[in-house]
Amino acid sequence: MAFHSVEGLLTAAKDLPLWQAVQADDCNDSNTPPQASWARMSALWAAMGAAQADYDPDRRSTSGLVGGDGARLEGEDPGLCGAFFRQVISAALKAGECNACMRRVVAAPTAGSSGVLPAALIPLQRRDGFPDEIMVQALYVAAGFGQVIAARASIAGAEGGCQAEVGSASAMAAAALVFLKGGTAEQMAHGCALALANTLGLVCDPVGGLVEVPCVSRNVMGAVNALSCAEMALSGVKSVIPCDEVIDAMGAVGSALPSSLRETGQGGLAATPTGRRLAESLGE
Repeated sequence: MAFHSVEGLLTAAKDLPLWQAVQADDCNDSNTPPQASWARMSALWAAMGAAQADYDPDRRSTSGLVGGDGARLEGEDPGLCGAFFRQVISAALKAGECNACMRRVVAAPTAGSSGVLPAALIPLQRRDGFPDEIMVQALYVAAGFGQVIAARASIAGAEGGCQAEVGSASAMAAAALVFLKGGTAEQMAHGCALALANTLGLVCDPVGGLVEVPCVSRNVMGAVNALSCAEMALSGVKSVIPCDEVIDAMGAVGSALPSSLRETGQGGLAATPTGRRLAESLGE
């Protein structure tokens, strides 16, 4: 893996499109031709769409805590947020519920944060008509920023809290969204930095130790955060703190979090009276 910094990623993007630099690194790292790398990424994009198509509102997780909510926001009712944002929220809920119900999802970067990227990207493709080829390129962009986050900090809730999972996914999605709307590589980095900074300190506190509550709804937050940060970056808003420093800060914050707030189900919402009662009823 060549990219251990966003600065290095941006340097590579001076000679060729950022997505292509990430693909070239993947080919070098896995010793495969570009066609094979593309086929793998295309399969991931197809799987994200398939998870949405497979959604069944009658399906429930084994615990009974999760299921059916993604369908509540379907349709063209503008509601409070408008039809497009409702589609984003619905897509995030659907992917999170699919994961909780043990269906097939794409870990991007983790199963617990699998709803962020598809929620940010699929409704946008539907609205703006991007071809699948461009969407696959966007996934390469997301992967490039994600691999830097993984290398410099963490993408595991048990290690860095939910900021490392949903926060990382949100940062990856923000960069991909900037790419899709024609932003520069520098703007992609600013979108990534802004999104990750907004989730700094987010704890991992799964009720009953399950990746359900509050995990599913946090995917919604990650997707909406990505959209707002991409919009800011595309409008010229810059992260005051460089992206690599934001990533390093996330790693430091994750290390400072007590174990009770790192996926152990012992703190945060999991430690509330209701959270503990649910855990007991689930036999934890």
